[in-house]
Amino acid sequence: MSHPHSTAATAIITGGARRIGAEIARHLHRRGLNICLHYRGSEAPARELVETLNAERAHSASLVQADLADPAAAQRIHDAALEAFGRIDVLINNASAFYPTPVKQASQEAWDDLFASNARGPYFLSRVCAPELARRPGAIVNLVDIHGLVPLKDNSIYSMAKAALVMQTRALAKDLAPMVRVNGVAPGSILWPEGEAEAGQEAQQAILERVPLQRQGTPADIAGAVTFLALDAPYVTGQILAVDGGRLLNM
Repeated sequence: MSHPHSTAATAIITGGARRIGAEIARHLHRRGLNICLHYRGSEAPARELVETLNAERAHSASLVQADLADPAAAQRIHDAALEAFGRIDVLINNASAFYPTPVKQASQEAWDDLFASNARGPYFLSRVCAPELARRPGAIVNLVDIHGLVPLKDNSIYSMAKAALVMQTRALAKDLAPMVRVNGVAPGSILWPEGEAEAGQEAQQAILERVPLQRQGTPADIAGAVTFLALDAPYVTGQILAVDGGRLLNM
């Protein structure tokens, strides 16, 4: 259903079906925003989340499917948000591919894939949404990674792609000012990657021993920081906020 003259601010969240993206969606929705939820493959949880949000507040959430590697994805996501809600106030670039690329096995396909979701996709989505965001003032929040600042062993391509997103955050903060603020949140150890329970307690304990706050972060820790930068920080732009329990102090 189309509500082109919605008065509520609207947020686009990429990769919003599960984990951190879903928690960001819930946080922003609780603050009264409409949510345009993007997903690539996780249709069932995406649909379930949107139904939940719409049950809480009618016509407040919509879905859009796209693969960020597809050059047409940015326009499709932008158009879906405008069709559903008539405006774009906040863009959360959260979608991210993550898997190891040991140098000896690293392929150009992996390079293209990891850069597509972690750097190129956010850039062109930010670019296509910028005119609409500038009518607000609007905000972009990029989900970077502490490994965009300090590399993760055997993850050179992912680390480089996140480093590109760090620079993208700073560069677009300069280029889209004064009407659009652009910031980044760099999570530390929040959720072990799926399938890495077998990384085992020992490996996880070894990581936590280097976290001054002595615990793993939660998706709510990240969503709170994203919400702050998106809605409550009108004089903050070009910043990368590490939400890592102090992990960067010991890297």
